[in-house]
Amino acid sequence: MKPSTLPPFPLSGTPARPLQKLPHDRWQPLEIVFWLIPIAAFFLFQGYLVLLSQIMIVGLFALSLDLILGYAGIVSLGHAAFFGLGAYTAGLLAVHGWSEPLSGLLAAAALSALFGFVTSFLVVRGQDLTRLMVTLGIGLMLFEAANKAAVITGGVDGLSDMVVGKIFGLFEFDLNGNTAYFYSLTVLFVLFVCLRRLVNSPFGLGLIGIREGGKRMPAIGADVNQRLTVIFTISAAIAGVAGALLAQTTQFVGLDSLSFSRSAELLIILVLGGTGRLYGALVGAIVFMLAQDYIAGLNPAYWQFWIGLMLMLIVLFARGGILGGLEKIRDRFANRSTRTAGSGGRQP
Repeated sequence: MKPSTLPPFPLSGTPARPLQKLPHDRWQPLEIVFWLIPIAAFFLFQGYLVLLSQIMIVGLFALSLDLILGYAGIVSLGHAAFFGLGAYTAGLLAVHGWSEPLSGLLAAAALSALFGFVTSFLVVRGQDLTRLMVTLGIGLMLFEAANKAAVITGGVDGLSDMVVGKIFGLFEFDLNGNTAYFYSLTVLFVLFVCLRRLVNSPFGLGLIGIREGGKRMPAIGADVNQRLTVIFTISAAIAGVAGALLAQTTQFVGLDSLSFSRSAELLIILVLGGTGRLYGALVGAIVFMLAQDYIAGLNPAYWQFWIGLMLMLIVLFARGGILGGLEKIRDRFANRSTRTAGSGGRQP
């Protein structure tokens, strides 16, 4: 049987075949279509711009976890610590008079990256169970610290006296969410392009090698702990930017930004979309947020039941998430076309 001649599915990147990566210097047609959809959605769904902005922010947050879970194999149950830290950084700057949004993003990224770098030495040297407990502990400790420091953080009431200035002094955040939408989309796209280049670089392939066989990587001269520390720090910075984006676009920071439930939802999003695929984080965020909004509107008391059922179906029938399931369907049709071509067009 001849191998398939179809080009790699651009929204895929199956961990079992790590070398089949998107070329960083050329975009595939489906990728271009994927990024044109948000522009069309702005004109088609004017009444849902706030929800769509939050989907993009959650997608950016999910990208940060996919960097360490999908590519480096670091399991985390406390990733909301970096998200919340970024949110509080941008929020406190705005409350105390520094309202310029872009510098707020940079400050959130820097502080979250610093905290990620410091805590990475506790995380990268453990195994899966150890990493789960350490990251969970870090998240719970930061949550309680923010709760106790109510004079600074507002405690359970959060920060609500934020005043976020105009972007570049021109674009003011409006009630309809127009500015917040394009602001979130622009930040998401710019960071996605950077991460796309990163995971397709030799450094990114080295991370996959660590995930697949970390004990063998030192034999080829790779410093495993150093690479994991770098990607954990980058991941923390991206999560901090996502938290700052949420704070600036909603002009509110709640204690739930540091909660365990936010970290757990993030894992659900990656399972739905597929880990080890940058687009999996975005697709998972879209499906989860839209399903949550729709089901909660139908049944506010039991929406989690249906989310749980959807998650079980994905795990049972589409291993590798939604994109993994699509890839299997594509491969099945590709193999069928190959068999048909090999038999001269005659069906058995």
